[in-house]
Amino acid sequence: MIKLIDQMKDLINNALENGCPCVLATAAPDGEPDIGFKGSMMVFDDESLAYWERTKRQHLKNITANPKVVVLFRDGKSKAAWRFHGLAEVHETGAVRDQVMARTVPAELEKDPERKGAAVVIKLDKVTNMGGQVLQSR
Repeated sequence: MIKLIDQMKDLINNALENGCPCVLATAAPDGEPDIGFKGSMMVFDDESLAYWERTKRQHLKNITANPKVVVLFRDGKSKAAWRFHGLAEVHETGAVRDQVMARTVPAELEKDPERKGAAVVIKLDKVTNMGGQVLQSR
């Protein structure tokens, strides 16, 4: 069962402000990996992460073709570190998009003044530590 703990919620929801934004890893259909920071990553609910996809470039292309992703979080101060494995779903319109946009940190939303971005929700299948030990799974 996946149920993100309060420490995860607090650290991830404040990751950009604390100087340790999450890193998203995706893969194209041919297997070519892509990795990048997502300053808007948040805990969406007890079993999902979400972020505001404002660039609509390679990560979005990869997710559309292959929804399997990994999100890496590490906070050097607290020594907390996790990998979140799941399936990403893109929301270009609708209530979920509006909810994610409303919760996106202002620093990231300001980079999308016309609000052309999309919400990406990652339903988690497992959470692991840096050693690969499964901490939670569906």
